[in-house]
Parts: sequence; C-alpha cells; structure tokens
Amino acid sequence: FSWRNCLTRHRRIHTGGIPFKCQDCGKSFSESWSLLHHQRSHREERLFVCNNCGKCFTWLSNLISHQRLHVEDSPYLCLHCGLS
Repeated sequence: FSWRNCLTRHRRIHTGGIPFKCQDCGKSFSESWSLLHHQRSHREERLFVCNNCGKCFTWLSNLISHQRLHVEDSPYLCLHCGLS
C-alpha cells in the first residue's frame, strides 16, 4: 500500500474493526466520514426540497436522483394500464 491510511482501512476487513460508533443509535462504521454522513440523518436536516412535489432530502445527491423521477422519460410502459 502506498499510503498508511489505505493499509489501516484494508486491515479492518480482516479484523472486523469498526471503530466509529453512532452515539444515537449504536450503528458502527469503519470510516469517520461514514459516521458523519449517518449522524446527519439523526439531526433531521432536510435542506434540499423538491420543487415538483415538496419531498425533502438530507443530501443534494439524493434530491438530484429523486428529481429524475419527475423529468426523465420512462421507456417502459405497462400495456395493461398505460402506467410508465
């Protein structure tokens, strides 16, 4: 491994080490950034709102994925009811 942190992260695969634990729910993570990402869900920070339906999201990436539902063509059509 070229970097020490890469080796440290890799070793956790073998040892099962998950040193970062959420104080709210007890869920554990192997990376500190994963814990921080998770903790945001407990604070209920819904900063990103869909302009089409009003649904709120904690992360911009989730909003962007959701918005595709409103604008993308749906190529698969149900021949029984017409829903796509």
